[in-house]
Amino acid sequence: MNKKHHKILEMIFERPIRSNIRWKDIEALLVALGAEISEGNGSRVRISLKGIRAVFHRPHPTGDTDKGALLSMRKFLQNSGVNNDEI
Repeated sequence: MNKKHHKILEMIFERPIRSNIRWKDIEALLVALGAEISEGNGSRVRISLKGIRAVFHRPHPTGDTDKGALLSMRKFLQNSGVNNDEI
């Protein structure tokens, strides 16, 4: 992971939860962590990381991830064994 990926990971685990992280930056972080990303129907994205699978919706029209999706992403990362200790 590069410096930008570390910053995005740090932002995901910040409290209070943010609402301004670009989805494309989160996808880049996931790829850097070794996740497999595949397209679903519409704006759905299937993600598999370390044997854990989840489906997310790409935010539109702005591209910024809302607080609910960010909380779900945080839980997904924790379930996959990724946490803020890796920052």
